[in-house]
Amino acid sequence: MISRPLLASGTVLTMPTETPTPFSRATDELRIVLFEGIHETAVQALSDGGFVNIQRYPKALEGDALLDAVKDAHFIGIRSRTQMTKEVFDAAKELRAVGCFCIGTNQVDLTSAREAGVPVFNAPFSNTRSVAELVIAESVFLMRDIPAKNANAHRGEWRKSASGSYEVRGKHLGIVGYGHIGSQVGVLAESMGMRVFYYDTNAKLALGNATPVRSLHGLLQVADVVTLHVPGTPETVRMIGQDEFAQMRDGAALINASRGSVIEIDALVEALESGKVRGAALDVFPTEPKSNADPFESPLKKFDNVILTPHVGGSTEEAQESIGVEVAEKIVRFQKNGSTLSAVNFPEVSLPKNNGTYRLLHIHRNQPGVLAQINQVFSGSGINISGEYLQTDDHLGYVVVDFDITDEFDRSKLEQLKAIDGTLRARILVR
Repeated sequence: MISRPLLASGTVLTMPTETPTPFSRATDELRIVLFEGIHETAVQALSDGGFVNIQRYPKALEGDALLDAVKDAHFIGIRSRTQMTKEVFDAAKELRAVGCFCIGTNQVDLTSAREAGVPVFNAPFSNTRSVAELVIAESVFLMRDIPAKNANAHRGEWRKSASGSYEVRGKHLGIVGYGHIGSQVGVLAESMGMRVFYYDTNAKLALGNATPVRSLHGLLQVADVVTLHVPGTPETVRMIGQDEFAQMRDGAALINASRGSVIEIDALVEALESGKVRGAALDVFPTEPKSNADPFESPLKKFDNVILTPHVGGSTEEAQESIGVEVAEKIVRFQKNGSTLSAVNFPEVSLPKNNGTYRLLHIHRNQPGVLAQINQVFSGSGINISGEYLQTDDHLGYVVVDFDITDEFDRSKLEQLKAIDGTLRARILVR
């Protein structure tokens, strides 16, 4: 892989490009803006995909600085701190897609993105192993009482004792949320001899010898270590509170590497003070500092038996490399052939190559008559359609039309397609 140095804030990477078609911009006119020091693998993948105008910022921007940076952007890449609000989407008039180089998309106003006809891509799988490994390590540390012993040693106190220190082998691991990360945690835990139980609101196929449990309280009653792997939704806000701690085994440990809103922190403080919970490890918090320069505040800081990490569950070199490739390739596919597979807010269409044809990408509000009007533009010009794809959701329609290259289809036809009532965005690909 070719290594490229990180460009300074506001610097643009440019290279020679092909001649534009009558329907599309030259590649070097398509501007990509990447925030928050996105990994070099993303730049490499975007460059390999034909993008040459890539502007990089090492940190998240806010306010007018952010609006100014995105106003002419065709594609935007972010991590977790850049807030893609309605104001940002309104400012980015040329925006075609957003890439979240992370798992979560809470930082993006997905409704505003959808209303603007902008698909949002993320990387739901690339840091799975990194998070799972951290959870397993924290399980061992908590069962061995390592956090408290470490804190004692830093204060010059020597606590050499086996009292209250346990192997994880044979212990019960309770996984709340058996998705990509939760199931991977279960596989790793079984390899260490733990018995794995899981609870999920949806039926999930058990991996290995994992045992499904029908209720959250039922899971809490059997687990020596409880680890949370749920999405941030209204249903999961403060899902672990006083009642749930009361259901847990005495001396159980708690790990949260999912969302900061999932645990009621005051209830956790009470459970730690009473000894109901032997220790905890949190990588996410209800309120997190906006930058590394801001202070971190939490009532959990006073506990020696609590591991506090700054939202680094997926922050490994391997994960960031993989995320860079995964999201960048989704952006390249969307630009080159219109595929929206795995977009989180958009009708999903997986498309073949459009060799030897034009391809129309037409994004519109899901309302009656749009497809008929699109077809009318083609039939009225005697243009042969060689393929047509349509996918809709409750709000959007996405029509992809492959048609023969002909002199009969000129720029005016594209303007007619854009003028159809309900149209949000339309462009032509030429191959």
